[in-house]
Amino acid sequence: MMATAPGKCFLVTGPPGVGKTTLIMRVFETLKTSNPTLKIQGFYTREIREGIERVGFEVVTLDGRKAPLASTTISTPESIRWPTVGKYKVDIASFEALALPELQIREDTDLFIIDEVGKMELFSSSFFPAVLKVLESNIPLLASIPILKFGRDIPAVARLRDHPGAKIFTLSPSNRDAVKEQIYTQLVDSE
Repeated sequence: MMATAPGKCFLVTGPPGVGKTTLIMRVFETLKTSNPTLKIQGFYTREIREGIERVGFEVVTLDGRKAPLASTTISTPESIRWPTVGKYKVDIASFEALALPELQIREDTDLFIIDEVGKMELFSSSFFPAVLKVLESNIPLLASIPILKFGRDIPAVARLRDHPGAKIFTLSPSNRDAVKEQIYTQLVDSE
């Protein structure tokens, strides 16, 4: 039986479009294939496209349930008051309803996956406290974080980056496969 590395926090960062979500999902798939009994909780974020145009993002649980995260096309009386990131309106209620239950600490959880701890997700006032509880739980965490913009960090992201157990992997097109192997090998701590 393989055990996952306790108390480890693996953070994947890199420029937009470099493949952070793809890498995290490949690690997830490899873990599930090699050890089907592992209990992995969390979510990832996926682009919503209409033709070639990106019109939003949705949050997807690891068992395939989906909810809107942000959109350029939504226009409802409620959405007028939603926070924005660039051209996207962020649907906090939708995000929280799906993502927050996935971050509940359960005794049998072997790994948490959070893609991503970013600006849109952090509009939820309940999200970062839930992430901190995961960190304090000593259950390993694999998460993606945005790269520094103009040398500035989002305070919550800086707290993750500075966490004593954090290992940061900066992704580039040339190191994606190597980073996937490194993370997988370090997660599957065969004790």
